[in-house]
Amino acid sequence: MTETSNPIDTVLRGVCDLVTEQALRDKLALDRPLRVKLGIDPTASDIHLGFAVVLRKLRQFQDLGHQAVLIVGDYTAQLGDPSGKNTTRPMLTEAQVRENAASYIQQMGKILDLERLEVRHNSEWFSKFGFLDTMRLASRLTVARTLERADFAKRMAAEQPIGLHELFYPMMQGYDSVMVEADIELGGADQRFNLLVGRQLQPHFGQPPQVCLMMPLLVGLDGVRKMSKSYGNYIGIDEPPEQQYGKTMSIPDTLMPEWFRLCTDLPEAEIARILAGHPGEAKHRLAREIVTLYHGPEAAERAAEHFRRTVIEKQVPEDVPSHTIESALYDDEGRVPLAAVLADAFGMSRGEARRLIRQGAVRLDEQRITDPQARFVPRSGQLLRAGKRRWVRLVAAQVPGADAG
Repeated sequence: MTETSNPIDTVLRGVCDLVTEQALRDKLALDRPLRVKLGIDPTASDIHLGFAVVLRKLRQFQDLGHQAVLIVGDYTAQLGDPSGKNTTRPMLTEAQVRENAASYIQQMGKILDLERLEVRHNSEWFSKFGFLDTMRLASRLTVARTLERADFAKRMAAEQPIGLHELFYPMMQGYDSVMVEADIELGGADQRFNLLVGRQLQPHFGQPPQVCLMMPLLVGLDGVRKMSKSYGNYIGIDEPPEQQYGKTMSIPDTLMPEWFRLCTDLPEAEIARILAGHPGEAKHRLAREIVTLYHGPEAAERAAEHFRRTVIEKQVPEDVPSHTIESALYDDEGRVPLAAVLADAFGMSRGEARRLIRQGAVRLDEQRITDPQARFVPRSGQLLRAGKRRWVRLVAAQVPGADAG
């Protein structure tokens, strides 16, 4: 998976921050497999390329013979991680967390060796906590230190509320490290404070402090903000090959060096050679590498051909799926709201559908529509397109007033 057999070079590739390098070297020199922890709060159902960056680092540790330990934050997810948030995060129900966690682990099989993965749920210990247990653990930390967090400090300066429960989140994540006796904890760059709390708590329980190793936050498709489903600038690792390929081709050229290093397994020398060539060819190579990782080389070839036909040559795909319009969407004049049809056809929210329409990214029979409140009389066989890569052929319902074509 890497270009070098030197363990320290392997685990440091792509890392943006760690505490500390000497401690990492000391642990790698131990004559035993290390316990390498990654905690996830399954607050959504999809894994995107940004989260895959840290998962791929965990896989590197697996390949080096160490024990990967995945903490499913089924308890902490109900609280909500305040990291990087300007507002209090909504608390999820136990059922939501359980459903999301099952989807997460299934998708992780594209990256991790699930047979060599130790999966723990932090409800194992937190569900047994009493109030006094919580207070005893809280006594190990100080309010002043907790409020040093950049996101808390910003919210206080802006006079934005901070829920008291949010102050407990870093403590809970840190205690997870105690319970699994972590040698190393991985996380994104925005997790630095939480990871350091684990390092602070472990000596109180007779354990050596963990090494904290942090990966950069991958910038999303917009070229501005970190990749996030809430921003709509993401590529899911479970998305169809054609979508992964097409979305990758849409990124700004300036993102290519970072994406090559964080999203592919190519050696640095090969990346430099590719980036020295034509930008368009480099981006095609990036798209192929990403699709190959998650769907295989044959799927990457098909996705490249699909992109050539539909985007470069502007042909309609041969395998456009059908979508039957719900009869409940029709009004008395046989019209349907475009945003609602778009949302149903492509599995998005109606808010996202209206945003795409306003941006001019939606076409009906190749006619661009920009009014988010637009209604139309559907006919079977009409082509609805969102962006350059998503198509459906509409099937009109047989309802009074509607032209079924």
